[in-house]
Amino acid sequence: MNGQVEHVNGMVLQGLKPRIFIYLNKFSEQWVAELLVVLWSLRMIASQVTGYTPFFMVYGSEAVLPTDLDYRAPRVRAYDEQEAKASLEDAIDQLDEAHDVALLYLAKYQQVLCRYHGRHVQGWAFNIEDLVLCLVLSNKNRHKLSPSWEGPYVIVEVLRPGTYKLKSINSKLFTNA
Repeated sequence: MNGQVEHVNGMVLQGLKPRIFIYLNKFSEQWVAELLVVLWSLRMIASQVTGYTPFFMVYGSEAVLPTDLDYRAPRVRAYDEQEAKASLEDAIDQLDEAHDVALLYLAKYQQVLCRYHGRHVQGWAFNIEDLVLCLVLSNKNRHKLSPSWEGPYVIVEVLRPGTYKLKSINSKLFTNA
C-alpha cells in the first residue's frame, strides 16, 4: 500500500540479485550476508534529486568511513571534541535547512519528471522477428529473488497492437499480450 516502502524494497532487491545470483538456490540464505552491504550502499549514495545522502538527511553529517579513519582523512585530522559539541546546535539548524532544500528539489524534480513523461514516453510497437523478453506473471515455484524476466523470444506474428505470437528457443509457440 505504501509506494515509498515498495520502491525502497525494490531497490534493495535490485542490489541483492546481482550479488547472490551465482549462489541462488530456492530460498537461499546468501541474501542475509549481503543485505547489510546493500543497505549501507543505499544509505551512502547521494540522491540524484536532493543531492544529499540518506545518512546525512537523518544524522546531519556525512558518515565517517573506516577508510577515513585508516588513512587519516582531513576531516578526521581536523576533528576536535570540544568544537564538535559547540557546533552541534549549528548542525541541527543546517539539517533543518537541508530538509527544506531537499523538499524543494523533490517538488521540482517531480514536476520535471511529469512534464518529461507526458512529452517523451510513448507506446512501444514490436515487429516480426524482434527479440523480446517476457515478464514472468506466475509466482508458482518462484521466490522474490528469482529473475523477473524470461526469454529471449522471437516475435512470429503481430495479432493486434500490443498482442504478439512468440516463439521460444525450443520452438514452443504461445500468445502474449
